[in-house]
Amino acid sequence: MRDFVQNFPLFSIVGCLLSSSTSSLLKGRAAKWVNTILIMCVGAMSLCVMIYCLKNGPFVYIMGHVPAPWGNEVRGGVLEGGMGLFFSSIMLLSMMGGRKKILEEIEDTKQNLYYILVNLMLCSLIALVYTNDLFTAYVFVEINTISACGLIAIRQIGRTIEAAVRYMIMSLLGSGLFLVGVCMLYDLTGHLLMSNIKESVALLSASGEFREPLLITIAFITMGLAIKSALFPFHAWLPDAYGYSTISSAAILSSLVSKGYIFLLIKIIYRVIGFDIVHDSLLLNVVFGFSALGIIFGSVSAMKEDDIRRMVSYSSVAQIGYIYLGISLGTKEGMVAAVFQILAHAATKSMLFISAIGLTDASNTSRKFTDLTGSAYRNKIAGMGFAAGALSMVGIPLFSGFISKLLFMRAAVNNYGKMMPTMIVLAISTILNAIYFMKTVVRIYSPERNLYEGREGFVKIHTKDQVFYTITVIIFIALNVALGLCSDPILDLISKGLDMFA
Repeated sequence: MRDFVQNFPLFSIVGCLLSSSTSSLLKGRAAKWVNTILIMCVGAMSLCVMIYCLKNGPFVYIMGHVPAPWGNEVRGGVLEGGMGLFFSSIMLLSMMGGRKKILEEIEDTKQNLYYILVNLMLCSLIALVYTNDLFTAYVFVEINTISACGLIAIRQIGRTIEAAVRYMIMSLLGSGLFLVGVCMLYDLTGHLLMSNIKESVALLSASGEFREPLLITIAFITMGLAIKSALFPFHAWLPDAYGYSTISSAAILSSLVSKGYIFLLIKIIYRVIGFDIVHDSLLLNVVFGFSALGIIFGSVSAMKEDDIRRMVSYSSVAQIGYIYLGISLGTKEGMVAAVFQILAHAATKSMLFISAIGLTDASNTSRKFTDLTGSAYRNKIAGMGFAAGALSMVGIPLFSGFISKLLFMRAAVNNYGKMMPTMIVLAISTILNAIYFMKTVVRIYSPERNLYEGREGFVKIHTKDQVFYTITVIIFIALNVALGLCSDPILDLISKGLDMFA
C-alpha cells in the first residue's frame, strides 16, 4: 500500500483529463458534481503524497517503467504534495463561493463547458506541480493558458473577450520565451528530465563552457514565466481579466494560475539550473528591480480605482511582486517567504473576490464605492470576509499577510545589499495597502443614513439564503487565521520541501 501512493500524482493528472472528457457528455448539473468529486479526490491524493514523503522522503515515478531519455517521470515530495492539496482546496472553495453566479452568468448550454475548463485547469496545475520533465511542463503550461482564456471569455461580454485576447497575446509571448529556453537547455545538455539537466548544467558551470548561452537560457525561462504570472510591467491584461470574468473564474485565476507558473520557476531554479548558479548569474538583481516596482505600482494603481473588483485585481500585481521579491533575495529564507506568500495570497485573494461579489449583490450589482456604502450591513457575511481579507493584505497580526511581511523582513536582514531597499518597499507598500483597503472597509461599514431606502436592488441578504456562500467565506476566514496563527509547522514543511528539491 505504501508504494501504491507513488501512483497518486499520475492518477490525479489522468483523472482530471478523463473527467474533462466525461463532462463533455453531461449536462451542467452532473458536470458540476463530477468537478466537485474530482477536486476532492485530487486533494485527498495530494495529502497522501505529502504524508508519504514526510515519512519516506521524495520519490520519482517512471511512467511505463521506461527510463530516460525515452521515458517520462513525475516526482513527489513534501512541497509538491502540500501545494497540490492547497491548490485543490482553494479551487473547491472558489467554485462553492461562486456557484450561484455560474448559474446566473453562464448560459445553460455552456455550463458543462465551464466545468471542463476548470477540470483542465486543475489538471495543468497538478501537472506543473508534479512533473519532472521540462517539455511536459511546457505542454501543461499551454493547457493552463487555453483553460484560463476560456474561463475569462465564457461569460461573453465585451470586456471579458477583450481581456481574454490580451491574456492570450501576453501568454503566448511568455510561452514562446519559455519554449526557447527549454530548447536551448536541451541543445546544451541533451536532456529534458530535470535531474539529468541539473547534472549537465553543473558540469558546464564547473568547466566554464557555454557561460553566455546558459545565462541567456536562464533569462528566457525566467522572463517567460514572469510574463505569464503578470509580474510588472507585464500585467496589462490582469485588471479586466479578474475584474469582469465570473467570480469563480476571478478567484481561481487570481489565486492559482499565476502561482502554478511561479511554482514551476522555483522548481527550475532548484531542480534544473541549481540555486547557486542562478544566484551567481546576477539575474536575480533584475527580478528584484521589477518586483519592487510591481509592489509600488500595483498599490498605487489600486488606490486610484473606484471599482472594488478592479481594486482587488490591481492589488494582485503588488502581491505577485512580493513573491518575486522573496525569490530575488537569493537566500533560502527569501524562498521560504515566497512560497508562504503563494499560500497566503491564494487564501486571501480568493476570499476578497468572493466577498466583493456579495457586497455588490447587495448594492444592485454596482461595484462603485459610492454605492457600496453600508453594504456590509446588507450582506453581513460578505462584509466579514472582505474585512478579514483587507486586514490580512495590510499585514495585521493574527492573519496570514502579517506572517508574509515578517518573513520578507527577516529574509532581507540576511541580504545586506538588498536589505534597505526591501525594507523601504515593504514600508511604503504597507502604508498604501492600509490606505486603499481600510478606506474600502470604512466605506462598506459606514451607516447608510437612508441613502438607498426604496431604491431597487439595494437589499439585505440573509445568511439562510446563501448557505454555500456563507460556509465558503467562513472557511476562507478560518484558513487565513490558521495560516497566521499556525505558521511554524507550515514553514517547517516548506523548508523540508525546498531541501528535498535541492
